[in-house]
Amino acid sequence: MIKVGIIGGAGYTAGELLRILLNHPEAEVKYIHSTSNAGNKVTEVHKDLLGDTELVFSGEMNFSGLDVIFLCMGHGKSVEFMEENELPSTLKVIDLSHDYRLKRNGNTFVYGLPEMNFNAIGKAQYIANPGCFATGIQLALLPLAANNLISDEIHVNAITGSTGAGQKPTRTSHFSWRNNNLSAYKIFEHQHLGEINQSLNQLQSSYTPGLNFIPLRGNHARGIYVTAYTKYGGNIEEATALYRKYYQDCPFVHVVDENPDLKQIVNTNKCLLFLMKHDDKLLIISISDNLIKGASGQAIQNMNIMFGLNQKAGLYMKPSAF
Repeated sequence: MIKVGIIGGAGYTAGELLRILLNHPEAEVKYIHSTSNAGNKVTEVHKDLLGDTELVFSGEMNFSGLDVIFLCMGHGKSVEFMEENELPSTLKVIDLSHDYRLKRNGNTFVYGLPEMNFNAIGKAQYIANPGCFATGIQLALLPLAANNLISDEIHVNAITGSTGAGQKPTRTSHFSWRNNNLSAYKIFEHQHLGEINQSLNQLQSSYTPGLNFIPLRGNHARGIYVTAYTKYGGNIEEATALYRKYYQDCPFVHVVDENPDLKQIVNTNKCLLFLMKHDDKLLIISISDNLIKGASGQAIQNMNIMFGLNQKAGLYMKPSAF
């Protein structure tokens, strides 16, 4: 059994980790840390887990006996954690924040996008889990970059659910503001652009950043809907074959023949891709759950790879039919 600890256990991503890990056949959650909830039962915060666990939040750092920890803290907090704590040399770390996604001097974290870095993830001790928008957008574009086919600007619109903003309420995540509403934000300047451009350049060295990204706040709770298009010289049959070949060994990415909708992927670790050719442009629709494939599910997928397990271990979840 893989012995698991979670640091920053009160937020949405930690709750999703627990929901999956408590039913994982090869993992056991031994420890969950939350300064603000120390001494409280986990089910007092994550009420959907009532009857599933008797875990209690700890306010003390304790890595004894653990094989892996998930860092579910705010951006900037993971760097502080790594600097302030002496970790056992065998302990693996999977960070769900933005802190280690970009390659910088001294950064030993492997970027944890399994569909691109599977082999490196399997050998890694530290993983930087990708962002939710970044995951959906990259999965829409990786096959093009891997075949040196990005030759023009890329245009992306993507709508995210309110859970993408985290558990702490803000003006733009409050239900009364979000409901029956839609708005754009961080236009052309979203923080995930750096990691997306980094990955595209990793696969296609000739790629120079030319990705125009319009992020949108949706009025739904979870799910990311991406539409991306760029110039493409081939036909739709060639594009479909290209994508299916790239993802043939990727159990969670599916190239589909019918235009998909969000309810097909909510509460799953799947990403569905749908392709259309219009004149000289290829349109890719990419849909995924921002809390699962875009965060906690992908983190567990990375854990499975790091420990030599089947990628799908613990991650078989069916979408709601309604």
